[in-house]
Amino acid sequence: MNVIMIMNKGAVGIFGILLSAIFCEIRWTKRKKIFLACSTAMLLLIQGMIGFLINFDVVRYLYPVITHVPTIIVLCVLNKKYSWSVISVFTAYLCCHLRRWLALLVVAIFAGDTNMQNAIEMLVTVPLFWGLWKYAAHAIRSISQYSVSMQWQFGVIPAVAYTYDYVAHIYTDWVSKGSPVVVEFMSFVCSMAYLVFVLHTSKEQQLRGQLEQAQENLNLQMTQAVREIELLRASQQQASTYRHDLRHHLQYLLSCMENGRLEQAQDYIHEICEEIEGKKIITYCENEAANLIFSSFAGRAKEQDILFHIRAEISQNIPMTESDLCILLSNALENALHACQKQKEKGLSCIIETVVYEKNGKIFFQIVNSCNEDIVFEHGIPVTDRAGHGLGVHSICALVERYQGMYQFSVKDDKFILRVSI
Repeated sequence: MNVIMIMNKGAVGIFGILLSAIFCEIRWTKRKKIFLACSTAMLLLIQGMIGFLINFDVVRYLYPVITHVPTIIVLCVLNKKYSWSVISVFTAYLCCHLRRWLALLVVAIFAGDTNMQNAIEMLVTVPLFWGLWKYAAHAIRSISQYSVSMQWQFGVIPAVAYTYDYVAHIYTDWVSKGSPVVVEFMSFVCSMAYLVFVLHTSKEQQLRGQLEQAQENLNLQMTQAVREIELLRASQQQASTYRHDLRHHLQYLLSCMENGRLEQAQDYIHEICEEIEGKKIITYCENEAANLIFSSFAGRAKEQDILFHIRAEISQNIPMTESDLCILLSNALENALHACQKQKEKGLSCIIETVVYEKNGKIFFQIVNSCNEDIVFEHGIPVTDRAGHGLGVHSICALVERYQGMYQFSVKDDKFILRVSI
């Protein structure tokens, strides 16, 4: 074995160890860098001693034991992630094939020999390492933050390639014999990996589309809820203005009475009373946003002759934003109101009962409405095939899950029940 080949063996060893290290999520300190440098030097020294004292072919056979396993142990010490340390070594080994193939390509073009191959491999080592460190390492490291099962979905190809290379190329002569099954094996693995990737990507894109649609619906509903709150708040301010201007109203009435215009005074009184009554906001609880939502739906229920009972005990400071509270209440009460409208169309009596209270830093909601229809549930969630329906339920579920709360949908005694805990 000549000097160029020995230098190339050292270069590929350093390349693989450093590549395995940058593929791991390690907070590098001076102490860790020294530890990695000493470990790398020790592994190269062991390889050299075995190569010079025994034979470099023995180094090739023992490489997994004298290099890869110690490298995994070193990475486990540095980043405390045992599974990912194994995957990073497999991935780095797979990347080593890039430098070898590039060298083989140059040799094939220029009809070179083994010395040219070793020289080209050394030449491409630094730029290849820089390219992988600059453009690929961050993306590969990010996978180490996923679950172990997700990590191995990524690491299965490097692991299979590693096993195939040692079993079919180093420890046996299956590749040199040219068995079609062995030769075509990695092509089969690549094809399967491509198909799995396509299926996984398609599923991810579909899920992303659903999430984007749900987010868009949430944004629209939040905008509508905020707009409704502002309108109701303006109505409340207008009612406050009427109360503030009561002195002027009384002066006008006194003037009418003094001039004998009693009928005009009566008409004016009726007009003011109707306007104030129409803008009245009933106080259900301390929370202003909840009051406005309850008042809005209570007014809509009254217009449709639907009984609407509310018992609410919510303070102003609650563990959720005002807009999220509006989305939750608006969607739940909107669904209950729609269900009762169907009841009214069939000539059936209907009622909506709402109970909201706080306890131990959590908010509990229970909304019950009349319902004599057959509700279809999937995984405990009511579903419908009617276009444009079911979005409110999805919005409620998404919001509750975002707060890591709990929800329950059920039907009992011709009543639909929604319970939420946040």
